[in-house]
Amino acid sequence: METTERVRLLVEPLIAEADATLYDLEYSGGVLRITVDREGGADIGTIGTLTRKISHLLDEEDPMPGHYTLEVSSPGLERTLRTPEHFVGAVGSLVSIKTRPGVDGDRRVKGTLVSADDASATIAPTDAAPGTTRVLALADISRARTVFEWGAAPKPGSGSKPGAAPTSAPSAKKKAAKS
Repeated sequence: METTERVRLLVEPLIAEADATLYDLEYSGGVLRITVDREGGADIGTIGTLTRKISHLLDEEDPMPGHYTLEVSSPGLERTLRTPEHFVGAVGSLVSIKTRPGVDGDRRVKGTLVSADDASATIAPTDAAPGTTRVLALADISRARTVFEWGAAPKPGSGSKPGAAPTSAPSAKKKAAKS
């Protein structure tokens, strides 16, 4: 059994106890990354508690050879999409995708993820005509993530100060009445 599968079997019950779900698990370069999610988002308290419990469990069970660094985190606003389940869960979201070299079309695609299944993802690119979609095999995607777009910040001096009464220019009737 692969290292990540052994760890997955150990940590999933702990994560479920915290009313959370295992979003992703990755072991690379001596770093074990466990990403957890929860309805409404995983807060720092949940992450801290799970980090302590998972660390203690891994020390007891010793499922991995050698030294490693444990990282427990939430997926955040811009989530990495690596598995078919990630893509399916992100349907309707704005995504940024980079394809592998040699795939037909632009290597970088940004748009709304229209649909996804075990083998492919369909994107409506933001820079294409309405109704245009691009289907990509998941195997042809080298990197993908959801994109969070911040709203435009108000221009300096364009808004009123907090607590100030709204201002408006005097109407033509008021001007005429004062004359």
